[in-house]
Amino acid sequence: MLKLTQTLLAQVKQIAEAAGQAILQVYQRDFQVEQKDDDSPLTEADLAAHQLILAQLQALTPDVPVLSEEAADIPWSERQHWQEYWLVDPLDGTKEFIKRNGEFTVNIALVQQGEPVLGVIHAPVLDKTYAAAEGLGASRTQHGLTESICTALTPSAGEVVKVVGSRSHQTPEIADYLSRFPQHELIAVGSSLKFCLVAEGTAHLYPRLGPTMLWDTGAGHVIAKVAGAKVTYTGIANPAYHRENLKNPNFLVSAL
Repeated sequence: MLKLTQTLLAQVKQIAEAAGQAILQVYQRDFQVEQKDDDSPLTEADLAAHQLILAQLQALTPDVPVLSEEAADIPWSERQHWQEYWLVDPLDGTKEFIKRNGEFTVNIALVQQGEPVLGVIHAPVLDKTYAAAEGLGASRTQHGLTESICTALTPSAGEVVKVVGSRSHQTPEIADYLSRFPQHELIAVGSSLKFCLVAEGTAHLYPRLGPTMLWDTGAGHVIAKVAGAKVTYTGIANPAYHRENLKNPNFLVSAL
């Protein structure tokens, strides 16, 4: 098993930020959009980031396998024997990338014994990187300044509950969930940044009542958890990240 150290975390941050630069090279010019078999969009930025991350992780940790959204066809018969692996979404929020709103990220997580224990989320346009590892704390780096982050305290009586949700996946189920909070504010943001808003105390709750995949949540799970939030999946017993089905059930990230 890899030992969790500040050096390893810093190395993964560098890989995520390098992938972000590769993405920006595509973002700043015209690009083609293809449709994958599941009708989700794919751009050359997704592939460029995937190839860079894969090569650099393999150089950093040659014996640790990688499960990436862009190379996810690894059978369970092989994955079930993994004691640890890298879990990667090279470009989370491709729809936000296509819209050019800046709310997309690079997600890299290390999973050990079925649980994510190290995570990095980098938002290239925002020049912002969130990083965390078990026992090492959680941090946010922006414009070269790094500071520790932790979740907000439980809202006091009468305080507005801040709920973060997807910019691309608003549903009637979310509206129904929000109705339980008479005083609430919905903060819409794309990609895995929703985890980060809870981790840094900008929001109190992130309910996800819709489909996500393992690579969408691994890095955010670590960052939110290490920062002090709770991450609860519906109907899944631990270890949550060692299973055949790559789709996640509904989940809740909460600082309450």
